[in-house]
Amino acid sequence: MSSRERRTWMWAEACALLEQADRMHRQFFQLGVSSTRHPLWEPPIDILETEHELIILAALPGVAPSRIKVMLDTGTLIVTGERPIPGASREATIHRLEIPHGRFERRIELPYGRFELDRKEVADGCLLLSLRKLR
Repeated sequence: MSSRERRTWMWAEACALLEQADRMHRQFFQLGVSSTRHPLWEPPIDILETEHELIILAALPGVAPSRIKVMLDTGTLIVTGERPIPGASREATIHRLEIPHGRFERRIELPYGRFELDRKEVADGCLLLSLRKLR
C-alpha cells in the first residue's frame, strides 16, 4: 500500500469514528419536551434487576445531588432536575456545547409489580437508584 493510500484509508477511518461518536452522543442525550412544553434533555440510563431490587443508573455529569428529584408514580419512575451552565462559561465565547444543560426529565416505565425507593446516591457523575421489590 502506498503512503497516499494509507493516508486516505486513515482519513476515512477517522471520519467513520467521528461519525459513530456523533451518533452515540445524539442517542445518549436525547432532547425532549416536558408536560409543560418546555424543552429538556433526557439522561441515558441503565436498568438492572435482581431477585429483590431494580437498579437504575442515570448519567448526570455535573448535576449536584440537591438538583435531582425522584418520584414514583403508578408504575413510572420520574427523574427530574437541572444542570446549569457553569458560571465561568457565562462570560466566555462558546465554541462547542456537547454536554447538555438546562432542565432534564426521564420517565422510566417500570416492570409490573410494586416498588419502593430504597437508596439514592450520586457518585462519579451518575445517579444510582435502588428500588426494592414489594411483595
